[in-house]
Amino acid sequence: MRIGIRREDKNEWEARVPLIPIDVKELVNNGIEVFLQPSSIRIFSDQEYIDAGATISEDLSTCSVILAVKEIPINFIKNGKTYVFFSHTIKGQDYNMPLLQKMIDAKIQLIDYERIIDEKEQRLIFFGWHAGLAGMIDSFWALGKRVELEGIPNPFSQIKKTFEYHGLENAKRQIGIIADEIKSNGIPKEIRPLVCGFSGYGNVSQGAQEIFDKLPHREISPQELLSNHNLFDESKHVIYKVVFKECDMVEPKNYIDEFELQDYYDNPEKYKSKFESYLPKLTMLMNCIYWDTPYPRLITLDYLKQAWSESKNQKLRVIGDISCDTKGAIECNVKCTNPGSLVYTYNPLNGSVSDEVGCEGPVIMAVDNLPCELAEEASKSFSKALVNFIPQLVMADYNVDFKDLKLPYELRRGMILYKGNLTAEYKYLEKYL
Repeated sequence: MRIGIRREDKNEWEARVPLIPIDVKELVNNGIEVFLQPSSIRIFSDQEYIDAGATISEDLSTCSVILAVKEIPINFIKNGKTYVFFSHTIKGQDYNMPLLQKMIDAKIQLIDYERIIDEKEQRLIFFGWHAGLAGMIDSFWALGKRVELEGIPNPFSQIKKTFEYHGLENAKRQIGIIADEIKSNGIPKEIRPLVCGFSGYGNVSQGAQEIFDKLPHREISPQELLSNHNLFDESKHVIYKVVFKECDMVEPKNYIDEFELQDYYDNPEKYKSKFESYLPKLTMLMNCIYWDTPYPRLITLDYLKQAWSESKNQKLRVIGDISCDTKGAIECNVKCTNPGSLVYTYNPLNGSVSDEVGCEGPVIMAVDNLPCELAEEASKSFSKALVNFIPQLVMADYNVDFKDLKLPYELRRGMILYKGNLTAEYKYLEKYL
């Protein structure tokens, strides 16, 4: 009946926690001991956890279940324990295969938050919404800087980086002020119509749209975006939103076949991207989709090179890659950024990268831990979803066979390793080790 919470130290910005003090207090009151490693950057202080009844200790060796947010270093893994964190292994990510091998060798239990899902395949514990919120604010910041460096005064240049607001409500108030300015003074004619595309419609996309929707806007369909008739008569005082579903982004390679969603999930190799037809009409793209190697990309390097070779006056100024799969759906996203250095510019003509926003090519926002910019709000939401699973986690008997393990369906689905063995759903990872 004892859990440990490891400090987050992947980078200086990672202030999130899996459980907040008020939820820790509830666990302690129910007989579960909680130990936390000390941390100077955690959004909640050590003292707040002490006041909740927890123990601050560098040593978590007496804890059978250990929680974290980001990846746990290899040398922290101890034999036989149960670890719960975002392992970033389910796609066979090569940079984390040594970690997975170490956990196999240590015969541990690994549960990944990303795979704690219900019978409808819906994720239950996630930071995605807050990634969307922060990603949209940061991408508006990037747009403001880019357009300003083009010599165009614009309302977006007033937007700060998300973490500089010290809270979501402060950011929303600033966005509200900019909304009033757009209603009164409009958008500069040089960037009209301002069109923002959202790939995907899940939690990440909904978070990004929540920020976008605070500005005066009009939503149009992907088909309307491509049409020739004039949709943009009111474009001075509104910005435009386009949400792309799977059927909008890809099509069957065999032109006589029809798009079928489940077939696309099951057989992505039968489909090709048609997304690049929209890009000449987008000012911003917010990438919010799950992507893996069998699936078509949204933006390829070949497309960008051809487009910029034909004309350097491209409308697309900012790509907010919230999903942040490097060289993935957005092939020109070649590196991750961080809240202190949000963006870089990719030059399609020669493939070079610059940390300046005024260079040739689209500006890429690619922070891979966006929710840490809203650490308090994100942690509260995450903890609320996680805390109810903790008693079952600590009371389970991990000595029995996996088939006899008394854990809720959702936690069993999320268990990648049991006693160091890949569970049936994750046997495919063997080929990456």
